[in-house]
Amino acid sequence: MNNLSPRRTGGRAARRASRAAPLDTLMRPVRPGLEGGTLKVLTDAQITRIHDAALDALDRIGLSGAPASGIAYLTAAGAIQGDDGRIRFPRALVEETIARANREITLYSRDGLNDLHLGGARVHYGTAGAAVNMVDVDGRNYRESTVQDLHDAARIVDVLDNVHFCQRPMVARDIPDNMEMELNTVYACCTGTTKHVGTSFTEPHHVAPAMEMLYMIAGGEDEFRARPFVSNSNCFVVPPMRFATESCEVMERCIEGGMPVLLLSAGMAGATAPSTIAGAIMQATAECLAGLVYVNAVKPGHPAIFGTWPFGLDLRTGAMSIGSGEQALLSAGCAQMHQFYGVPGGAAGGASDSKLPDMQAGWEQMCSNVMAGLAGVNMVYEAAGMHASLLGFCHESLILGDDLIGQALRCVRGIEVDDETLALDQMEAVCIGGPGHYLGTEATLARMQRDHCYPNLGDRSSPKEWVEKGKPDLVEKAVARKEEILAQPSAARLNPRLDAEIRKRFAIHL
Repeated sequence: MNNLSPRRTGGRAARRASRAAPLDTLMRPVRPGLEGGTLKVLTDAQITRIHDAALDALDRIGLSGAPASGIAYLTAAGAIQGDDGRIRFPRALVEETIARANREITLYSRDGLNDLHLGGARVHYGTAGAAVNMVDVDGRNYRESTVQDLHDAARIVDVLDNVHFCQRPMVARDIPDNMEMELNTVYACCTGTTKHVGTSFTEPHHVAPAMEMLYMIAGGEDEFRARPFVSNSNCFVVPPMRFATESCEVMERCIEGGMPVLLLSAGMAGATAPSTIAGAIMQATAECLAGLVYVNAVKPGHPAIFGTWPFGLDLRTGAMSIGSGEQALLSAGCAQMHQFYGVPGGAAGGASDSKLPDMQAGWEQMCSNVMAGLAGVNMVYEAAGMHASLLGFCHESLILGDDLIGQALRCVRGIEVDDETLALDQMEAVCIGGPGHYLGTEATLARMQRDHCYPNLGDRSSPKEWVEKGKPDLVEKAVARKEEILAQPSAARLNPRLDAEIRKRFAIHL
C-alpha cells in the first residue's frame, strides 16, 4: 500500500479534530521570528554609500540640542562639541560603537511565553503609534481615544497569534494630566496583555513612578531588571539632526531603570528629512547611529533597537503618505541598514492612510507589511489597526490585521526546497497506479497545516455558499470577534491584592 492513500482510520470527525488541535509552535505555518531578508531593495554598493554619507553627516554636521547630561556622556565617549554647540561624532567613534553594540537582544514577555529574540533578519509584527482618535466602524465615525480603548486594544493583542507585541497604539485623551496618562498607559497595557509592551514618557520625572509600578508588577526591581517586559519608545531626535532634549533625559532615566530603549528617528521625507528615499534612509541611519553612541555612552551594552522610521509625504498636499509604495521602500531599505550594522532594528509597516478598514486599507497595509517582512525588519511597528496616517486606531482593523499579517508571515517564510517538498515520490505514486490526484492523500493531509496559513475571518467560500450563510461582512465578523474577546476576563489581569496596592499608590483611571 503506497503512502499516498487516503487515511480512513478514525473517521472524518477524528481527522478534523486532529487538524483543529493547536500545533506545536515549530510546526505552525507561521510564527514569531521567521527569518526574512530575501528582499534586497538596495545593492551592496548602495548600502555602503548610505553608510559613508551617514558617517560624513555625523562628522561634519553633527546634532544639536543635547541636554547637559548627554553632552557629558557623549564627550566622555569621544564625541566633540563645537563652538556652535553641535555634537559631532568622529568616524572612529561610530565604527567602534557599531563593533561593540549588541548583535541580539530579547524583549521579554511577562509570562515567558512570548519572548521576542531580535537579531539577524528575524521578523516580528506588532502595534505602535500615538493615535488620538478611535475609529468606530458601526457609525463610520472618529472620536477621541480613551484609556479603556487602550486597555481593550492590549486585550485583543493578547489573543492574536500573529501580533507579537503591544507598543502603545493610542493616547488616553480622557486623562488630561500627562503623568497620570502615562502611568495609566503602563497599567492599561500591562493588565491587558502579557506580551511585550512598549510605551513612552514626555517628562524625565515621569519615569521613576512608572518604574516603581513595573517593579511592583514584576515582583521586585531585580525581577524586572532580569526580564524587562516593557521597553521605552523614545523619540530622542527631532529631525533633522537635533536631539530632543527632554526625550534624551527620559532615555537616560529608562536606561538607569533597566528598561530597553527603542531609538526612534521619525523624519518626514520632504519636510524634516530629504525628499528622496535614499536621503531619508541616510538621515535616519545617521540619527540612529548617534543614538547608539549615546546609549552605549550611558551604559555599554544596554539593549537598544535601531529604530529608523522615516515616513513618506504626499508632496502635493503635505499630508503623510504612510500607505504608499515609497513608505514600503523606506522601511525595506532601513532593514538592510540594520543588517549591514548587525544590530536589532525596527521600522514602520502596515499603517494606512485610509480612514476605515476598507479596500484601500487592505492594499496599503499588506504592501508595507510584506515588504518589511521580506526585507527582514526585526520589529515591524504599527503593523495592525492604524488608520488616517497614524491619527486613528481601529479595534476591528487590529483583528483583521491578524489575518493579514499571517499571510505576510507566510511570504516571509518562503519556499522550502528539499526531497520531501519536491515530492517526486508522491508524483510517481499518484501518476502510476494511483488516484491521479493529490486530494486526501496522507502526504497532503500531513502537511496541510504546516504549509498553509488559513485566515480566521477571511472568506474563501463560493458565491453560492456565501449567499447561503447570509452574505457575511468582514467588518461585521471582526466586530463579533471583538465582542467575544472583550467578554472574557483579561488573561493578564493582576492579582487582586497587587492590583489594590497599585491603585492605592497611583491614580488608576481604568
